[in-house]
Amino acid sequence: MALLNSEKLKKIKHQASSALNRVIDQHVNLAVTGLSRSGKTAFITSLINQLINENSDSKLAFFDVVHQGRFIAAKRVPQKHFHIARFDYDGAIAMLEKTQPSWPEPTAGISEIRIAIRYRPKNSLLKYFDEMATLYLDITDYPGEWLLDLPLLNQTFEEWSQQMYQLLQQQPRKQYAQDFIAKVQQLDPFQSADEELLKTLSEEYTQLLHYFREELGLSVIQPGRFILPGGLANAPILQFFPYLNFTDIDANAYQNATDDSLIGMLRARFVEYKERVVRKFYQQHFLRFDRQIVLADCLTPLNKGIESFADLELAINLILESYNYGKSSILSRLFSSKIDKLLFAATKADHVTPEQHENLSALLNQLVFQPKQKLSFDNLTMKTLSIAGIKATSSGKAQYQGNSLPVIKGVKLNDQQPLTLFPGLVPSQLPDQDYWQNNHFNFVEFAPQVKTNPCQPLPHIRMDQVLQFLLGDKMK
Repeated sequence: MALLNSEKLKKIKHQASSALNRVIDQHVNLAVTGLSRSGKTAFITSLINQLINENSDSKLAFFDVVHQGRFIAAKRVPQKHFHIARFDYDGAIAMLEKTQPSWPEPTAGISEIRIAIRYRPKNSLLKYFDEMATLYLDITDYPGEWLLDLPLLNQTFEEWSQQMYQLLQQQPRKQYAQDFIAKVQQLDPFQSADEELLKTLSEEYTQLLHYFREELGLSVIQPGRFILPGGLANAPILQFFPYLNFTDIDANAYQNATDDSLIGMLRARFVEYKERVVRKFYQQHFLRFDRQIVLADCLTPLNKGIESFADLELAINLILESYNYGKSSILSRLFSSKIDKLLFAATKADHVTPEQHENLSALLNQLVFQPKQKLSFDNLTMKTLSIAGIKATSSGKAQYQGNSLPVIKGVKLNDQQPLTLFPGLVPSQLPDQDYWQNNHFNFVEFAPQVKTNPCQPLPHIRMDQVLQFLLGDKMK
């Protein structure tokens, strides 16, 4: 009888714990996105790898649940949304564990993966119901270009066209966009819409966007689906472009332009893109996110110069406008977003020497918090970190002209040759004109390190601090 009562009590306790798990916040939707070449796929791969290999000396000292010995285990479980592609963790790990490892292929659309994290609660009500608790972490991966599309919802076709024209008139875009600008400015905006002409010019504009992103390393790419079309490839909804000569258009004639005119069809397709692509994405996915991390590569813009860095600054401004929760903000009018934590991470910290990490964090902090002061962020906690999801280098000292110089050592990505170098000084503040004239930053892309033990977690820099900020408050 005592045994029966014990089993019954145990069952009731388990049922109560399960019910409480559903009531108390034991589920986190984490959105991960990144600006151009920020290493988003590598970051997500590392985040998963650190969690599921924690008992293999994963070095997560700043993740309280691990530091306090309350972490039990984590594993991948079936994702909740069967219609969304699964993040290819196994494929990414396979590339990193090759004899000559390579970086995982970047994802071109949205994907998901779910992790179940078992731990011992310390302070929450759960400790009164069960010795163990489970936090379900849903990670959603989506391109940074989709996040940068959100401001389009607050713009007319005319406003967006003028903004794009200003960008195309600035270096480094200007020298590559002159032919396209000339072709658009020769058009009669009120001529009958020509489907082939729209298709040809939109493809030319798309090629420019690809070049800006992949060759110049620029961050502001709009519309984002032009370079990552997915199932929309060749659809008319992606066959428009900014009209670059609004100063010569009569305002009344423009307002009355029919959809079968050139300017009318460009406007109609822009509006359709906003409604069916941008708004749809945020209504289907963005609304359910609890936490957001935005990855930014600050080193490539420092390498490429003042124009590239200014573009990164503009991209971060656009992102912060999207998270502005003031009365006139985009999100407050369109959605009821529940994101309460936003982390900006400067990636590739392993590509500079360790004493430069603080400067890298400070630089990103300046990029983020200057525009933040002008906006309203109710109930949104923000943080900046310098990180390396997967550490590709080792640090050391080298002798140069009789002095000891900090260096990093790794294998160059382009030719697989070993390299030891001092990459330069990262500014701790937004660079002024003097910095660009007198400093030379030598940022080199490195290949992943060879893994000697596949059972060990991936080497990283500050992934434990990432986990603490994003999940620590949920695992008390």
